[in-house]
Amino acid sequence: MSAARSARYDELLSAVARPAGAEDEASAPAADSTPAEGETWPQGISHDATMRISDVLRSLRAEFPAVSHSKLRFLEEQGLVHPVRTPAGYRQYSPADVERLRFVLVEQRDRYLPLKVIKDKLAALDRGAASSDQPLIPRLATKDGESAAGPEGALTLEVLAVEAGVELSFVEELVTAGVLRPGPRGRFDPVARDVVVLAAGLGEHGIGPRHLRGLRAAADRQVALVDQVIAPVRAQQAPSARARAATTASELGEMCAQLHTAWLRQGIADLAT
Repeated sequence: MSAARSARYDELLSAVARPAGAEDEASAPAADSTPAEGETWPQGISHDATMRISDVLRSLRAEFPAVSHSKLRFLEEQGLVHPVRTPAGYRQYSPADVERLRFVLVEQRDRYLPLKVIKDKLAALDRGAASSDQPLIPRLATKDGESAAGPEGALTLEVLAVEAGVELSFVEELVTAGVLRPGPRGRFDPVARDVVVLAAGLGEHGIGPRHLRGLRAAADRQVALVDQVIAPVRAQQAPSARARAATTASELGEMCAQLHTAWLRQGIADLAT
């Protein structure tokens, strides 16, 4: 990102969130930092609706390969984005809509936040507040709808080893143990990098790939449990059902992870007593 664009983002997101209804005039933002009436976040980015839904998908799929027409319609139904309609009834989006969608997808993917929480965060941003719990650096879409950020392609076995800073033989051992599973054509997604790095850290304490099979099996059982819950939703014929199932799966997965972490911390604390 250029220095000029970075400075513009810093200025755009420099306001600190204030509770709704606060009346402390000394802490009120300057008049020129207040969004124009009716203008949703992000400000300073074009709100002209010139992009078709296919343009939006092309822009987002480099970073979110699974995003679909039904996902965008579902997020619209939930009030997270508001595309305009042409006289013929087609949806049209603006570059600002694309960044709004990207924000939602990042919060879901990286933080497993429920849509209600994300909607509340967007409402705060619409009021001119900055994200108070983590830096927010939007990545603009270019005029033709293509993302300015490069795509995260699938990783080969060799590239995965290099990026994780481990020997190729170690990655191969993880695959053989079933701890690391390649996707189509033997490629790995970016999450696999985290798996390798964490496995390497455990390896420094004598916990090898074969010891991790039980952890992987436990995770698979949790995934199967979540799958049982969302299966009826996924089977529905409504266009947004698949997106709703994915959202529910993310939220359930996060709760399972938090429960597992709580039990693990409790057990580790018992070891110290």
